[in-house]
Amino acid sequence: MEKLIPALNERILSLTMRIKDTYPELLKYIDEMPVTVPNESDPHVRAKQLQAYYDSLKNILNKYAQGHGWELH
Repeated sequence: MEKLIPALNERILSLTMRIKDTYPELLKYIDEMPVTVPNESDPHVRAKQLQAYYDSLKNILNKYAQGHGWELH
């Protein structure tokens, strides 16, 4: 578990930077996403929240690409 959370944070940061640099028009959707307060006493909950957030970012990017007829790599 101790390696999972930093890895998720790194993936989230990388995807967020990709959106910021390549698709800045999507930033407004990221700003609208609800922020959850992690439960520090249960790292499993925190990992699930981070994974859900990462999945949401990917979903936003994928839907945007599909709407424009693009294929993401």
